[in-house]
Amino acid sequence: MIRSRTPGKTLLLIGSLLALGACAVPVAETADPDTGLSAEVMTQLSAMAAPYQDLQSVRLRPEDGCYWYRHVGPVETTLLPLRTADGRPICTQRVAEA
Repeated sequence: MIRSRTPGKTLLLIGSLLALGACAVPVAETADPDTGLSAEVMTQLSAMAAPYQDLQSVRLRPEDGCYWYRHVGPVETTLLPLRTADGRPICTQRVAEA
């Protein structure tokens, strides 16, 4: 014999499913394919940058004159400074001289 669910249990089940649905992973933003950097600059950056960084999303920030890349982590996506293998930020020469 199959017992039917009580209305309270049904509402609890529906509420639980809605709450779990809110925990879904959002779709990551698509990277801008045109970073505005020349092929020569990208070649130089790839030679200097540490290997764990996403060079497809590199951009030059005019605020500080340094190169930044998009890091997609488990919780959020954020811009991080592009760094060399020994941890130094990669900036334009004008900023490095200052």
